[in-house]
Amino acid sequence: MEYWINIILLFFIYAFAGWCMEVILKYRQYHRFINRGFLNGPLCPIYGCGAVLITVVIGNLAGVESGIVMTFTLSFVICGVVEYFTGLILEKIFHARWWDYSQKPMNLHGRVWIGNLLLFGVAGVGIMHILNPVLYKFLGLFTVKTRAVVSGILLAVLAVDFVVSYFVLKLVKVGVDSSEADNTEEINKEVHQLMTDKSYFHKRFVEAYPEVVYRTERVQARLDAVKAENERLRREAERRVAAAKAESERRRQEAGKHLEAQAEKVAQSLEPVHRIRADLIGKQDELIALLYNEETASEEARKLKAEVDRQKGRLENHAFVRNPYGKNR
Repeated sequence: MEYWINIILLFFIYAFAGWCMEVILKYRQYHRFINRGFLNGPLCPIYGCGAVLITVVIGNLAGVESGIVMTFTLSFVICGVVEYFTGLILEKIFHARWWDYSQKPMNLHGRVWIGNLLLFGVAGVGIMHILNPVLYKFLGLFTVKTRAVVSGILLAVLAVDFVVSYFVLKLVKVGVDSSEADNTEEINKEVHQLMTDKSYFHKRFVEAYPEVVYRTERVQARLDAVKAENERLRREAERRVAAAKAESERRRQEAGKHLEAQAEKVAQSLEPVHRIRADLIGKQDELIALLYNEETASEEARKLKAEVDRQKGRLENHAFVRNPYGKNR
């Protein structure tokens, strides 16, 4: 019983310490006090949960391994898991992203990044090897009954604060879902106006998360539609480029064939007549040689063969007169 009472008190101590750290960091950034956290009170439960998980998990492994390296590694993993799934659950429930590390190096979906994880590892070493021993001694100064009463009061206050904060965030969700805007900047303005018109608790929430990013299904659907349209246009552009290349290649091939045909015609038209005549005579001689047989030829065939030879002789004996430039005419 005493163990769990101390765990509850450690939760509140570390949740308060985390709240103080957040306030200091935001004061350096905005130069004014900002009551950070999901709750209205001075607590950041995510820090308390991380510290308690480190204490419970590593504390139960003390008999197996209690070295600094193991403490650092487990703290690195445990706090990273807590931060990631806390951010994911809040996004799913309230359609808003409370922190975003998308611009940081080595981040996972913008919910965690390597810088914070390394700090979590170092903080885990400090918690287990420095802070917890001191805090256990401090808590030991009070009786178990006193610690139990204080734990009960703190849990009751936390429960009330949680309920109030939940309804405040419920109003945020309603404002986000009912917004007609299609971008997170416009939604942010509408929610800010909605919250500042309400009670102190609502105004406090707006100041606590000045950089919150609202993401509704409408915004996400619009982003998805834009992405799909860009992808469609990209595919259409690729298809048209491919078609243009194919058409250009087809025309190039057709032009090549046409030029070859024209070149063939030109070559044929430029061939000398005497060469054509010589080729023709040569083919005729080959044909006569195949068909004419001196022994079996008739008298009429013999006369026709003699006449062909005589005309051929005339053609071969025909003298070409040359002009002064050495060309035939």
